[in-house]
Amino acid sequence: MPENQHSPSHATRWERAVVVGGGYAGLVTARVLADHFTEVLVLERDPVLPDTGVHPHVPQGYHAHALLARGGEVLEDLFPGLRTELADQGAPVFDYGERISFLLPTGYAPTDPVGVRIQTFTRDELERRLRQRVSAIPAVRLLPAARCETVTASAPGRLDRVRYVTEDDGTTEVTADLVVDASGRSTSVDRWLTEAQLPASAKTVIKAKITYTSACYVRPPQDRQDFDIAYQMTFAPDVPRAGVVLAVERDRWMCSLFGIDEHVPPTDDEGYLDFAQSLGNPRLAEQIKRGTREGEIRRYTNPGNEWRLHHKNTRWPERLVAVGDALCVFNPVYGQGLTVAALEADLLGRLLRGVDGRRGLDGLSRAYHRAAARVIQVPWTMATSSDLMWAPTGHPLPARFAHWYNQQVFALAVRDPGVWARFVRVLNMTAPPALLFRPAVLAKVVRHALTRRRS
Repeated sequence: MPENQHSPSHATRWERAVVVGGGYAGLVTARVLADHFTEVLVLERDPVLPDTGVHPHVPQGYHAHALLARGGEVLEDLFPGLRTELADQGAPVFDYGERISFLLPTGYAPTDPVGVRIQTFTRDELERRLRQRVSAIPAVRLLPAARCETVTASAPGRLDRVRYVTEDDGTTEVTADLVVDASGRSTSVDRWLTEAQLPASAKTVIKAKITYTSACYVRPPQDRQDFDIAYQMTFAPDVPRAGVVLAVERDRWMCSLFGIDEHVPPTDDEGYLDFAQSLGNPRLAEQIKRGTREGEIRRYTNPGNEWRLHHKNTRWPERLVAVGDALCVFNPVYGQGLTVAALEADLLGRLLRGVDGRRGLDGLSRAYHRAAARVIQVPWTMATSSDLMWAPTGHPLPARFAHWYNQQVFALAVRDPGVWARFVRVLNMTAPPALLFRPAVLAKVVRHALTRRRS
């Protein structure tokens, strides 16, 4: 199936889109824009090649990543055959309930099928495959080693003129019909707005200092396990250490160990194994001991969650939108970032398909950011409600309730496969959180809470 399957024959095509940033979010967005623009120019500051995977300005890229089921569906729709392509490299596809050893704060989750299929792989392999696919699209021009200097206005109320620098051509300036900020958490959007005498958008920041230290291990020959993911989650205030090991392509395990605040996983082999052995799920340490480390042990510290509230900026300019970490940074321990970025790109494509050609693109940026806020709200609430509970005092009432309710759901899930299946669907963004508040679940939560109080 061709990559431009989403582009109807009668769709309006505009001349040029510029994507600032050629990482995961930029690549997926470029794929969507290729359906609507004659030229899609992707500015990537690192000197990447089509077969480059993770690149230097994505330090978190060397760590374990989760693509939730909903994100996998979107990517397969945009890049038909991607799942099979990754599977051919050994990236397993499996039912989330059957092939995961998930240690909740209340015990191990059931291992019954839940009807949610996922695939595990390294971000390195995913980005390599996406970059090769996107580079082959005729409308896309991926420009490596291109540093965006600024984005300015070609007319009042717009930010649509991009100035960038390359070693070979020096400074170039182009005017775009649409500019997409996919430059990640280090975005310069505040400077662009300030230089244009526009207000920077407000930000919501929820701190949750988490350090994750990761390494890849080659599996012993003929090594077969009854799981493809082994996971232990953090949970305030008593479980500050966690980790995950994922079966990934080419017969390897990708392992990331997490620690809140002072619980920092070491980067030496002995300390790394000791940290893994301190976890309640022994399967992580077992695979570290059984495997042969490939490459470095890498560490990255994320200070928490940050959402740029562009949808509330009443003077937000036309022709500029943001995707991925340039819009909202999530605590990576919840594995939401890749999926949300894919949903944002898909949203942008749907809005472009609905644009009236006579009206043009004016109004698109505001409509997009309002709709993107609705996409972000659910995963943001899920992540930050947990992160807020790490603060020693001052927990807001909604966060306290969400934390309490999660505890009840976890306690039920370890002995009720139906509750666990609902939680998995919500976690993978294939169902809304309301699924966990249906009368059948609410009744179980109330009975469980009353039983605990009486005991």
